[in-house]
Amino acid sequence: MTHRTSSIPTLAAALVALSAFGATPAFAQADFAQKKNCMACHAVDKKVLGPAYKDVAAKYAGQKDAVDKLSAKVVKGGSGVWGNVPMPANPQVTDAEAKQLVQWILTLK
Repeated sequence: MTHRTSSIPTLAAALVALSAFGATPAFAQADFAQKKNCMACHAVDKKVLGPAYKDVAAKYAGQKDAVDKLSAKVVKGGSGVWGNVPMPANPQVTDAEAKQLVQWILTLK
């Protein structure tokens, strides 16, 4: 009988790699959005001050530059895409955090 001890480190490495690409549960991402104050203006499935995240995901579905474009808006703010209410800048959100949040938002259906 042979043991496959080498598969344990491989599995661990795969799990770490998946978590680096946002493969965390949706509730963890929603909690992170709450922590970063995103939920003060947004909700997953309904418009608050800003659009529902599901609407954002639908609008940008299939756009190759969506993550970069939206990540920049999260950090720097923006206006005119969803109406007259501008999105303020969020200097408390790093570029990496913005990318993580946007990647999660774009998975919502």
